[in-house]
Amino acid sequence: VDGAMAEAHQTRVQKVVEDMVQGLERDHIRKMQGRMFRCSAECCDRPSDSMSQVHQCIERCHTPLAQAQGLVTSELEKFQDRLTRCTMHCNDKAKDLFDSGSKEPAVRSLMDRCVGSCVDDHINLVPSMTRRLKENLDSIQQ
Repeated sequence: VDGAMAEAHQTRVQKVVEDMVQGLERDHIRKMQGRMFRCSAECCDRPSDSMSQVHQCIERCHTPLAQAQGLVTSELEKFQDRLTRCTMHCNDKAKDLFDSGSKEPAVRSLMDRCVGSCVDDHINLVPSMTRRLKENLDSIQQ
């Protein structure tokens, strides 16, 4: 693929995903971070506890946030993998077209349309991914 063309498509999908992540951070993750820090601070206010008890207490405070971050990361990885598979399919189609004797402008045009359509399809998946993530984040035991 022509570098500038691929980059434009990449930028489009990146912006949508970044907006989603910002929203989740603002509406969910940040609250969990606050709880984690307050909870951890309370662990340190227990003078009769041993060092290892305090460490375990802090670990427990951190668990919900770690789960939340894991959820988001795994969802983003799946999304990226699907997008990559879609663009690999475009590469195959372009190679087949080129191998069948088509000239470069035709191949480039096919590639642009194909990758553009991958990006559109995946941008359309973001709302349901966002909804799923919000539901999952809300269901994490605090």
